[in-house]
Amino acid sequence: MQHCGRQGVRNLWGMINFVFNKVDYSRIKELGPDQAAAEWLVRCGAVVKFKNMDKWSTDYNCLPRGTSGQFFIEEVDATDSSIMHVGFDYFIGVNHLRSLKLHHCTYLKNTCLGRLDILKDSLEELQLSSCGDVTDAGVVSLHKLINLKHLFLCDLPGIKDMDSILKTLGTALPQCEIRYLSLEGNKDLKKLGIDKESFR
Repeated sequence: MQHCGRQGVRNLWGMINFVFNKVDYSRIKELGPDQAAAEWLVRCGAVVKFKNMDKWSTDYNCLPRGTSGQFFIEEVDATDSSIMHVGFDYFIGVNHLRSLKLHHCTYLKNTCLGRLDILKDSLEELQLSSCGDVTDAGVVSLHKLINLKHLFLCDLPGIKDMDSILKTLGTALPQCEIRYLSLEGNKDLKKLGIDKESFR
């Protein structure tokens, strides 16, 4: 039993979270894409903010209810959430999502980043940080987010050649302010010519 250890626990939680992420297409049809996506996100530990609402929705049982098209997700903070690529179909039809924070998402992989193009028509701000399974290929796939205005990358240990990634994204997204902060801090900020004060 000791041989299972942490990996065994991770696999167990992975199976449980897979169930939480599985897309219920009948639910999407019943509620509409935004309310169904909100249920998925909050169920997995994320918080959402709806358009024209000041407060974040953090409780599954207190999500706003109404007819399809009545509520629109505008911001998502998925910090410490268990979202997986299998749930990303929930983003289809979510057309007002402007800001997305992906911080310390244990199950976030390149496949997830590749699917963010579902949001390319609305997404303007993206933070990707402390996601250990993300590699160069995943971050480069963000070049498809054609309306992105602000991209913040930080603490991505799976990245091998950040200079090349920044060059590729900078060319593909000339209108986007790209900020990168590694654990070395000042060294990488200087490469982009960004004042450290902007991160405070």
